Amino acid sequence: MLIEFRVKNFRSLRDEQVLSLVAAKDNSLSDTNTLTTGIKAVPRILPSAVIYGANASGKSNLIKALQYMRGVVVESATMIQPGQTYAVQPFMLDLLSEKEPTEFEVTFVLDQVRYQYGFSMTSKRIVSEYLLVYKAFKPQQWFVRHYDPAQDKDVYDFGTGLKGPKTLWEKATRPNALFLSMAVQLNSEDLRPVFDWFVQDLVIFNDKSPLNTQYAIQLLKDVESKKRICDFLTTADISISDIEVVTNKVPGQKVHFDLTAGITEVRNDEIEESRLRFTHVTERGKAVFDLDDESNGTRILVFLAAPILDILDKGLTLIIDELDTSLHTLLVRELVRLFHRPEINRRGAQLIFTTHDTSLLDAPDLFRRDQIWLVEKDASQASTLVAVAEFSPRKNEALGKGYLSGRYGGIPFLTQHSGECD
Repeated sequence: MLIEFRVKNFRSLRDEQVLSLVAAKDNSLSDTNTLTTGIKAVPRILPSAVIYGANASGKSNLIKALQYMRGVVVESATMIQPGQTYAVQPFMLDLLSEKEPTEFEVTFVLDQVRYQYGFSMTSKRIVSEYLLVYKAFKPQQWFVRHYDPAQDKDVYDFGTGLKGPKTLWEKATRPNALFLSMAVQLNSEDLRPVFDWFVQDLVIFNDKSPLNTQYAIQLLKDVESKKRICDFLTTADISISDIEVVTNKVPGQKVHFDLTAGITEVRNDEIEESRLRFTHVTERGKAVFDLDDESNGTRILVFLAAPILDILDKGLTLIIDELDTSLHTLLVRELVRLFHRPEINRRGAQLIFTTHDTSLLDAPDLFRRDQIWLVEKDASQASTLVAVAEFSPRKNEALGKGYLSGRYGGIPFLTQHSGECD
């Protein structure tokens, strides 16, 4: 479960911004809209958070920042070559930030243990890296790494909590690779859970990582998974009673490797191609349609419902940019409420998403005040993230109306021009 994400000097996020999933002491909706961690220091966290902001305010950059952090963790030890640079983008609108490192940090819970991991980087190297582990109230410092320009090398400080050949892992870690990633590649069992949280427990959908239709198709081949997806579509008032996966063999090409001869060749071969067929049932009859015959909203809902149900089963953290795209507001509410139902969300899954749908703010008992976040840009074009709870709205306040009136910020400032660019 994600507790907190911090980022500094990434794209429009110039100053440190903090997205916290720690539940406030407010007891409203605590049975549905909070999760129990089993940790005394952070007893309850939130199963969902919604982020609002004007177009180009920077809310998508917040998601891209977490996505970039995950990419460095996953790829730095295996995909990044010695001397290769990163395409990290610091805040470019002032000379000081442009030369400063970009910083990332996440705090999350696994099996009632709290982990706090972070690093800073430039395009050329990792500047610092650290991991704190809270197996009790006080943290254990497993490792700290920082670059010493005077010696032109990385300096490490290891704690007793981290076991294994640390000196070997240190020597194997390149300047442009993370120690965490390299140590896991060299079979560190202690660090494996941290690495796996990024790889397996963090799911992000945005323009750089769109919905995977093949993933949904694989789930639809499973009888039980298909039934759950169809049941959800029925709940969403879509008249689909069945989804059939039709698989055919079609002409294609496959790459064959001959390891003995060291030869790679592309051969003509048959490949499997799957397509979906949807059975619609109404009071007057039924009909079967191909995927292309369905509305864009139905297609998105099918391909979104499949991973969401899987994420709820496994207790993962899902991040979605613009959840409301092509989806009716009532469907978005239903998706959010899945994460708020303890009988469905039994393993602590979380949903964090951006949206422009202000009607969600006034939906009865959908969000607590600490679940609503706003992003806006200041005069220097730097983005700021703030929780609505910081404005201390009244319990019965119409949040949607307050947001649109500019009471909390996060909306576009519109002015009239003559039609010519200044």
